[in-house]
Amino acid sequence: QVQLVESGGGLAQVGGSLRLSCAASGSFFRIRDMGWYRQAAGNQRELVALMSNGRKTNYTDSVKARFTISRDHDKNMAYLEMNNLQPEDTAVYYCYAAVYHGSDLPLEIYDYWGQGTQVTVSS
Repeated sequence: QVQLVESGGGLAQVGGSLRLSCAASGSFFRIRDMGWYRQAAGNQRELVALMSNGRKTNYTDSVKARFTISRDHDKNMAYLEMNNLQPEDTAVYYCYAAVYHGSDLPLEIYDYWGQGTQVTVSS
């Protein structure tokens, strides 16, 4: 079992910044992908940013050049630096991880989610 715990959400002004952190713990072999999704009220959950174990990144278009994802692979941590925040960034942000439980072949991937942290951007 894997636990993901987010921190760092809160209230920001338009143009402000926040930094989200996600810590993964539990018993597992390796994290393949780790990143962030968000869900605004009345909307579906959407990808924000994702980083693979090979450090390849994927961002949704609306946050490119404003948000930066990073990972500490040794500590099983992920971070999301959010700059120039806009009201449309208001949402619950969820940490996500795709995890290999064991090293036996074939490798099996399991998806895990954090409990979510609220980010509110006020104008």
